[in-house]
Amino acid sequence: MPTWTTACSDWEERIVERRSLIPFDPLFPDEAEAALAVFKSLHIVDVPGKPTFGEACEDFVFDFVKAVFGAYDNESGHRLIEEYMLLISKKNIKSTLAAGIMLTALIRNWRQSQELTILAPTREVAENSFRPAADMVAEDSELRDLLHVNRNTKEITHRTTMAVLKIVSADSATSAGKKSGFILIEELWLFGKKAGASAMLQEATGGLISRPEGFVIYLSTQSDTPPAGVFKEKLDYFRAVRDGIVDDPRSLPVLYEFPAKMIETKAYLEPANWYITNPNIGRSVRQSWLERKLGQVKSGEDEEGDTIQTFLAKHLNIEIGTNLRASRWLGADHWEAATDEALAALPHRQALAELLRRSEVVVCGIDGGGLDDLFGFAILGREPGEVEVEIEVDVEVDGEMKTAMLSRRMKRWLSWSHGWCHRGVLMRRKSIAPVLQDIAKAGDLTILDQPLGDVAAIVEHIERIKNRGLLGGVAVDASGLGEMEDALDEIGVTQEAGLLAAAPQGGWMMSSIKGTERRLASGLLKHCGGPLMSWCVPNLKIEPTATGIRATKQSAGDAKIDPAMALFNAVTLMSRNPEPKREASYQMMFV
Repeated sequence: MPTWTTACSDWEERIVERRSLIPFDPLFPDEAEAALAVFKSLHIVDVPGKPTFGEACEDFVFDFVKAVFGAYDNESGHRLIEEYMLLISKKNIKSTLAAGIMLTALIRNWRQSQELTILAPTREVAENSFRPAADMVAEDSELRDLLHVNRNTKEITHRTTMAVLKIVSADSATSAGKKSGFILIEELWLFGKKAGASAMLQEATGGLISRPEGFVIYLSTQSDTPPAGVFKEKLDYFRAVRDGIVDDPRSLPVLYEFPAKMIETKAYLEPANWYITNPNIGRSVRQSWLERKLGQVKSGEDEEGDTIQTFLAKHLNIEIGTNLRASRWLGADHWEAATDEALAALPHRQALAELLRRSEVVVCGIDGGGLDDLFGFAILGREPGEVEVEIEVDVEVDGEMKTAMLSRRMKRWLSWSHGWCHRGVLMRRKSIAPVLQDIAKAGDLTILDQPLGDVAAIVEHIERIKNRGLLGGVAVDASGLGEMEDALDEIGVTQEAGLLAAAPQGGWMMSSIKGTERRLASGLLKHCGGPLMSWCVPNLKIEPTATGIRATKQSAGDAKIDPAMALFNAVTLMSRNPEPKREASYQMMFV
């Protein structure tokens, strides 16, 4: 038996040097070459001259094909590598490659009545995979005799083995067959936006249990929103295999991504580096087209309405994080760096306990919507010790204004956030259901079956802080003050006691918005990390008003920002330098 590893710890050097990202030779070279010969003979009909794969492709395509088919042991009938993931930029013949690989598998398959499936997230994507496969058969006289194409049902049948290649869309009434021995999942990033996609894929790949010769291949570009659902799950796993964190030689990651340093320096914006995620550049990808496209999206004149975010994700495989939206809140640029590593290393609830232990005073911010929104809650603590920070100021020197750095000692703030949503949101907002479920698994979000559970949980948190003698106040969105006022009145948190305030909204929130981003940038505001705020912060959109700015959503409905707004409410109170309001204590003295 061969020995091998699918880890590729030097992938960053390999990808820059245009070397293969597959760190081993085919495990069974004869199988690899036999399948490659079939693959190379297939014609790409929509390319001028109708060249074959062998004539039109770069070596990275052949390396991948050999790795897939060269992992099959003909003597035992078992495949030693069963799962593959190819992450590659748009227009690098991804859909055509899918058609060629699955057609090769259909031709090479020996099992009678085998099922082969290309599972696509939409009918359009399914058509993109079926059309080139059907055209490959129509272009070759031998294949026309061997294979029967049914364009109505999107099926290609092998006339001898009666094996069938089916192209199935997830939004059709047709369910992926459980008996499929060879499965290719197209555009996995779109499945990441579908509720229940994980269960759907698990069912689709169930046939591998009884078909040891089979494989499953995940093909995708990067998502145009932060990765979520099954896409995030698979991407994280295959990255861990690639980096040697997880030892799984039966899974092969081939991920065309920019090295971390190039992302940090934004070297991906230099056209000379675009080959890194576009290995087929100069063939199916034209650099001049990419340069023109980038110019159009930067100027806002793109005819297709694409944004810089979409361009970076789709054409350069840049993962969308907190700092790529043009109208973003500037604090997003500093959010990730402001993570307090000690707090982030703790489970969500333990991080809160540690925050309270480290704080001399705590304020709370609340922002809640209806049953279609999240209920956001932020706890902001102030550490007793001071830290030294440098502040840039303009000073006059010899009649000229110059920039100088002044050192000041200030107290640091610590932030913890949580959210609640009703289960109905998962049904009404299906595009973000996988994201919310991921956040809930991490502990940052509670999904409720009863609509009043959020208020009760928030009151319990505030009462616990108050009983510890730390509470400096609670700031609530004025529109939701009535409901919370009644609930907080029961624990003595009232306006009369100086513990409850209506936080300013709209343009009046500008001071807390600006203050939050300045503290994040200077290191004076740290947070506990977690997926909730990492998702909400990029959803903030800053709009100018007649007298300032206001924070709103990047897109209506699905871009939830309530926990971020709750943080701004808490900052409003903390900026007033509160002291904890403790119960009066009395001492008896004898004279």
